[in-house]
Amino acid sequence: VRRLFPQEDSAMTKTLEELARLVEGKIEGDKEIKISGVANLEKAAEGEISFLGGEKLKEQALKSQASALVISDKIETFPKPVIKVSNPRLAFAKIMEVFAPQIAPPLGVHPSAILSEEVSLSKDVSIGPNVFIGRGAQIGERVTLQANVYIGEEVRIGSDTLIYPNVTIRERTVIGQKVIIHPGVVIGADGFGFVKEGDKHYKIPQIGKVIIEDEVEIGANCCIDRGTLDATIIGRGTKLDNLVQVGHNVIIGENSIIVGQVGISGSVKIGERVTLAGQAGISDHLTIGRDTIIGGGAGVTKDVPPNSFYSGYPAGPHREQKRIQAIIHQLPKLWEWYRGQAEK
Repeated sequence: VRRLFPQEDSAMTKTLEELARLVEGKIEGDKEIKISGVANLEKAAEGEISFLGGEKLKEQALKSQASALVISDKIETFPKPVIKVSNPRLAFAKIMEVFAPQIAPPLGVHPSAILSEEVSLSKDVSIGPNVFIGRGAQIGERVTLQANVYIGEEVRIGSDTLIYPNVTIRERTVIGQKVIIHPGVVIGADGFGFVKEGDKHYKIPQIGKVIIEDEVEIGANCCIDRGTLDATIIGRGTKLDNLVQVGHNVIIGENSIIVGQVGISGSVKIGERVTLAGQAGISDHLTIGRDTIIGGGAGVTKDVPPNSFYSGYPAGPHREQKRIQAIIHQLPKLWEWYRGQAEK
């Protein structure tokens, strides 16, 4: 695909000055240049705007056919019309929204949808084909439920939430406002709780619920289990990548980032602004302190203090892990040296 969101409609053409006002940036160059779309540096054409995220791509940016660029205000000069900002990636994301407006869903309830008794629908909702809404569920204003969504009994969904196809939200789950849930997500399945009864595993009833706070985004095919007695909670502004498993009674603090294929065992408490990189695994009943980073593929088996960077398996402070790895890579040479000394 050569372009991202090209626009032929003149209503979507903006001057560089208009875009600069949107992102509160400073213009250098022709402020009257017409911009009708966005693209990456390599594929951009005349009439489109791109962005320079760092010095490494400066040569590519110089060769780009883009009519203008969004760049860092730390770059002193650039031989193209530019908008200078402190955070080019953020500014470009806001510009992308101008040229890629959300498609408005059809309002109302599709004839094939099934609504149980005592369902409450607020105004301007969009209920798609084959949606099921259980008894006593409450759907807020401007909520979109796309095809084949299942909403269990007494679920509450806040306003301006978007739920993509084939999502299952089980009974008593609470979803906040402006939440985005991608296809295939399951929220509120039973937690993995069993107790030994002789040679068998006796299922522990999972009677808690799940609370998803405002402005959370949940990637495709994530699973968030309900609490055993209390609630599993995903804090405000937290973002989950695809294929994340959140066990029962987990509490994730606000504005955290959980990357793909992370597994979080039951009763883990994660602080605010924590990043769990891809395929990290967290053992049960641990606490991860706020503002912490857990590296990709790490296996966390002990509590992690706030403001830490842990990696490896078993996970430890990243600097220590790097020293350990450096020593491990020297072991073959040390072994050869040892053998040579023994032969003497």
